[in-house]
Parts: sequence; structure tokens; C-alpha cells
Amino acid sequence: MKKKRNWNLIVGLSITLFFLTAAVIGQFWTPYPPTQMDSLHVNLAPCLAHPMGTDNFGRDIFSRVMNGSGNTFFVAVCTVLIGGVIGTAAGALTGYYGGVLDNVLMRVGDMIMSFPSVLLALIFISLLGPGKYNIILALGIIFIPVFARMVRSEVIRCRELDFVKSAKVMGVGSLRIIFVHILPNASVSILTTAAIAFNNAVLSEAGMSYLGLGVQPPEPSLGRMLSEAQSFLFGAPWYAIFPGIVIILIILGFSMIGEGLRELQQ
Repeated sequence: MKKKRNWNLIVGLSITLFFLTAAVIGQFWTPYPPTQMDSLHVNLAPCLAHPMGTDNFGRDIFSRVMNGSGNTFFVAVCTVLIGGVIGTAAGALTGYYGGVLDNVLMRVGDMIMSFPSVLLALIFISLLGPGKYNIILALGIIFIPVFARMVRSEVIRCRELDFVKSAKVMGVGSLRIIFVHILPNASVSILTTAAIAFNNAVLSEAGMSYLGLGVQPPEPSLGRMLSEAQSFLFGAPWYAIFPGIVIILIILGFSMIGEGLRELQQ
């Protein structure tokens, strides 16, 4: 029987790779300098010279979207790495060994997860101050219990399986069993969680920047561009439309990747 193609994964990867490529290029080259102002071309409608138009300072929106997408990806990737690495290690160790430390860490995780992530991020940012790196730290801490709880459940499921018992009988060390034998079997679940966390990180970064707490000017940010465009929704709607579409498509791409990974588990 011919295996059905995983279109969610294919389309999701295509969308994500397209915007990731544009974001990486935008860190080294853009049609115009992202912060360059031009008083002669303020709120210019989309045209050949400016495919996405210009903003209220005459800055090229296409260049700012390319460069700002890089900031969005950077924040999201660093956030997921912090939460994923620390959370995976904590969940694997507590799930395998159990005991008092397991109970304490899981209760702390429950407490963190009981609050909306954006609210917790706002609390952290109010203590640390606004900025790109403070958002990364705040969101990274918030995502740790998400990964820890998922990995812990996978480790608990696998630790009594025959291949783990065989490894114990052969004298394989506990850490090797955890990180070499068990975790590879949870890789799809980890990647699915990472895709969902990436979406949440993109939304949170855009929300924080929209409120003026994220990436600080003059660096472009998709969320800040939406905030700045509020006063020009009727006179220059393209100022908000294009950054908003990019945010939606980035989230759509990773949502489809997550759905595609879930299909692989079935």
C-alpha cells in the first residue's frame, strides 16, 4: 500500500524555510537600509521601488520586514533552545529517577504553567526591563516546564520497556540509558513540542514588541511595526498588513510542521 504523503509537514517546512531564508538574508542585505528615513517618500503605497510601500518615516517596509523577521526568528529559536535543553534534561532525569526532586520540580512546573505565558513574560520583563535578550530569558524560563513535563511522561513510559531492561542487565549506565536509549524514542514528541513552543514564542515576542517591551528601536520588529501602524490604518493600511501577514504565515508554517509531526506518530 502506497504511503500517504505528509502534506502538512511538506507545506509547513516549505513556508518556514522560505521565511527563514528571507530573514537570514535580511541580516546581511536588504534593498534599502532598514532604518534609513526618506522624508520625500513618506507613506508611499506599494510600487516597483518599494514592493510593500514605506512607513510614516519613509522607511522601506519590505527591508524592515526582512530584517525584523530575523529578530523574530532569533528570539523564538533562542527561547525554544533554552526551554528545550534545560526542560528536556530536567524532565529526563526526574522521570527516570523519580523521588522528592521529581515531586518538587513538577509542582514548581505546575505553578508556572498555571499562569498565562504572556502574563508571566510581562512580570519578568517588568523586573528585568525591556529588551530582546530579556524577552529570550523570560520566555525560555517559561517554556522549561512545558518540555520537562512532556519528556518526563515519555521517560516514565519507556523506562519499563524491554529494551531499557535489557540495557540495565548489560550494565549500561543510567545516563547513557536516558540520553542514548530513551530520549531518541521521544524525539518526535520533543520536536512537536518545540514547534508549538516556537509559535508561542513568535506570538509572545510580537506581543511584547507591540507593547514596546521587546526589540527596541531603531531595530525593526514585526510586533513594533504593527504598533506603529495603528495611526495609519486608513491612510496607509499596507504598513500593518504586510508585517501582520508575515507573522501569520510564520505561525502557520510551524503549526503545520507540528501537525505533520503528530501524523508521523500515528
